Amino acid sequence: MSRSGKVTVIGAGFYGSTTAMRLAEYDIFDTVVLTDVIEGKPEGLALDMNQSRWIEGFETKLVGQTTGPNGEGYEAIAGSEIVVITAGLPRKPGMSRMDLIETNAKIMRAVAENVATYAPEAVIINVANPLDEMTALAQIVTGFPHARVIGQAGMLDTARFTNFVAEKLGVPVASVTTLTLGSHGDTMVPVASACTVDGKPLSDLLSADEIEELVVRTRNGGAEVVALLKTGSAYYAPSAAAARMAKAVHEDSGAVMPVCAWVDGEYGLSGAYLGVEAEIGAGGIRRIVETPLTDNEKTLLVEAYEAVKAKQADVKDL
Repeated sequence: MSRSGKVTVIGAGFYGSTTAMRLAEYDIFDTVVLTDVIEGKPEGLALDMNQSRWIEGFETKLVGQTTGPNGEGYEAIAGSEIVVITAGLPRKPGMSRMDLIETNAKIMRAVAENVATYAPEAVIINVANPLDEMTALAQIVTGFPHARVIGQAGMLDTARFTNFVAEKLGVPVASVTTLTLGSHGDTMVPVASACTVDGKPLSDLLSADEIEELVVRTRNGGAEVVALLKTGSAYYAPSAAAARMAKAVHEDSGAVMPVCAWVDGEYGLSGAYLGVEAEIGAGGIRRIVETPLTDNEKTLLVEAYEAVKAKQADVKDL
């Protein structure tokens, strides 16, 4: 298998380390760099992961690097084509994603400054919460083109919606197509009109009330996991989503995925990061794909846009 390039994952918590492991197991990169501010943690995790290479049959090398408060250690990310930012505090039970904004904004600002210095050509995939606002802040701080700063949200939310539909109907997840747009939070827009099972509209298989029940569960999908775990938030499904986005960038695949991207006239909306479908390639976002929506879904998307735009306007001052 042909391998090339370097991808960096910043933050070696459960989310970051699982993302790094998934990226390495794809066996398409020369190197996966994992960083963290906790001394020795990324080095120890990388050592452990490298020792699984023979068992799992991949050659990609993992490199761990502790980073300091003044940018020490960030030289390890130099030349990265993709940087996945997972650094930040996770939610605890009862917390909303917005409760994290001030703390995670300070972390994001420091991380983004170092990414701009040491990996100025990278595509950034942000997963830190609150997602839409931290993605906007990463772009502001780095000054990167909007196309090269993307947020991971819609892939995860869509995966949750798909799983709930499959479980409800007792069908394989591969037979289900769903979609979520909008924000990664209270104004998420699960697009029921785009949902099918083996090509049949979901509305032919479930009542409006049953679909709404799944929509609400999807919107609260992260909180449901947090309430059960009690000491952290989800990372298996989120890391799968982030890794797939990084793979699409690396392979210049043109895959269409629901992501957090900058809108510039699409759906008649401009000037904010919003959950939309987009074609992903080596430079990040190639183009936004406008999905046909019902009037109600379009109204909900506009409401989501207005909510995230207002919050993103304030994020530069955090």
